[in-house]
Amino acid sequence: MPTSAETGPPRPESVQPERTREVPPDPAAPARRNIPVPPTRPGLPGRISRLGLAAVVVTVVLWASAFVGIRAVGPSFSPGPLTLGRLAIAAVALGLVVLPQLQKHRVLPRGREWWPILAYGVMWFGGYNVALNAAEHLLDAGTAALLINVNPILVAVMAGLILKEGFPRWLVVGSLVAFGGVAVIALGSGQRSTADVAGVLLCLLAAALAAVSVIVQKPVLRKFPAAQATWFGIMVGVLCCLPFSGRLLTELQAAPLPATLGLVYLGIFPTAIAFTTWAYALSLIEAGRLAATTYLVPGTTILISWLVLGEIPTIWGLVGGAICLVGVALTRRRSRP
Repeated sequence: MPTSAETGPPRPESVQPERTREVPPDPAAPARRNIPVPPTRPGLPGRISRLGLAAVVVTVVLWASAFVGIRAVGPSFSPGPLTLGRLAIAAVALGLVVLPQLQKHRVLPRGREWWPILAYGVMWFGGYNVALNAAEHLLDAGTAALLINVNPILVAVMAGLILKEGFPRWLVVGSLVAFGGVAVIALGSGQRSTADVAGVLLCLLAAALAAVSVIVQKPVLRKFPAAQATWFGIMVGVLCCLPFSGRLLTELQAAPLPATLGLVYLGIFPTAIAFTTWAYALSLIEAGRLAATTYLVPGTTILISWLVLGEIPTIWGLVGGAICLVGVALTRRRSRP
């Protein structure tokens, strides 16, 4: 007759733990653990690295200086050639950093990955710059900076709808207030001359192109480093502006040395560096929240413009810009539950 030891349940040590230990680990697991994971809530200031905050500051200051630089070299370079020259210089400067990385890792966009890069390359580096350069032939640097800063409102709206970053009611209220500020600037410009109205429209076009480009660029930065994503876009912009190459050569021959040096500055600092620091910050921070930081650009531009060019915006520009700032402040309010 069998004993209880022979008929009872198997001993725990004879069951499956040994089989579980024999399962080999997933070979992809170590590689995944080595990939840096961005914070789950990148919009919170406490979760942003110091390097990310530094990137925002560099972007704001250099982009503000670009408005003054464009105005300064405007008499020597027309909008299209100025864009091509600026992008060509940026392509060379940033290429010195990016090309060694590409040769080492050999990671290039494939297939459909090129579509968003082509989109923001054409709209932002090509269309935006041509429109802004043309506008600054008609408007002072400070007013142009104020008008361009309808861009954060557009980014916030599209980020809420497309990137699912949220669409609170205060965003709607603030957007309406900010657009009212743009209307004040436009009305004030219209009272001076029809040429200024054309400048206002060009600035609004540039703002719209930049806003769409930010939304398109955001997913690209999940796959490619900021410098590479920026350089790819710059190269697309260069190709778009090649029809201006003949005129650029003619204007370079006639341009004084300070204007040529100004063109070099625009290519290296507000383009190669600032667009890269922007892309880096965008990879860490929500698009709508990051775009709101560019409302620091007009004040910085007005200060630089006053120091360098002696330009002060009209009262309409100041009032309209203040209304825009109130609008963006309202968009940052959070609805109570």
